[in-house]
Amino acid sequence: MFGGISIWQLLILLVIVVLIFGTRRLGSMGSDVGEAIKNFRSAMSDGDSNKPTAKAPEVLPGSTPTASAPVEPSRDESRPG
Repeated sequence: MFGGISIWQLLILLVIVVLIFGTRRLGSMGSDVGEAIKNFRSAMSDGDSNKPTAKAPEVLPGSTPTASAPVEPSRDESRPG
């Protein structure tokens, strides 16, 4: 089934986990994980809707679009370097 793990081994593992943590604690952990996934998905969908969209530069009729040269950062003359 899972790379050599039989159904009986999985059942024994499940019984051990239930004995260690108890059903109440496992239920609360499961609901916490579900809530975390739900919050993550809603945050991801909110992030997508708030993303700014890139707009193409407007070109006026009768003008030709020009590319601007990259601007180099100005250096402070008082500081060496």
